[in-house]
Amino acid sequence: MIESWLERWREGRIGWHEAGGNASLRKYWRAEGRRVLVPMCGKTVDMLWLEEQGNSVVGVELSDIAARAFFEENGLRYTIREGRLPAYAAEDRRITIYCGDLFEFDEPGHTGWYDRGALVATPAEQRPAYAEHIDALLAPDAYRLLITLEYDDDIATGPPYSISRQEIQRYWPDLQEVDRYDDIDNGPPKFHDAGLREMFEAVWR
Repeated sequence: MIESWLERWREGRIGWHEAGGNASLRKYWRAEGRRVLVPMCGKTVDMLWLEEQGNSVVGVELSDIAARAFFEENGLRYTIREGRLPAYAAEDRRITIYCGDLFEFDEPGHTGWYDRGALVATPAEQRPAYAEHIDALLAPDAYRLLITLEYDDDIATGPPYSISRQEIQRYWPDLQEVDRYDDIDNGPPKFHDAGLREMFEAVWR
């Protein structure tokens, strides 16, 4: 899985990336003053938006191509701190991206969590371990916003993967689905090519 994701970034196959950010984040996020964990963050501009709402942002991203692109494409100066995972830290914004395997990131106590691209990028057999690891990184009262997808995976296959509401509720029974809508227009090109006509985005908080 690790090598396949690195290869996608090297080849520019990042059809899941939303250049303008995620509309559901802007509609449903209601927290400030938080230290927000954004796992498998890529180069999403959602991190800028979260920071602009008065939060500090901690991204974790496997690819250094993505980490560097986030700062360079947004005109942000940054420094790199060496450590178990190198930390790419903005000089003038409260945004840091740790570069490496999420499962090697072990800083607990985050008071916010935003996941649009991590759980849906994780194969089914690894999702229980992902959920357990995220829980270990979050404070008990952390504010949480999770975005998932549901579609007919007999027509198209992930990643991003289709995840049922029953599976979400097994991991996080306290999360409530606050919205659900057909978002096929923003689906990855390979979904359109496969003939998928519906892709529902679900928002959990």
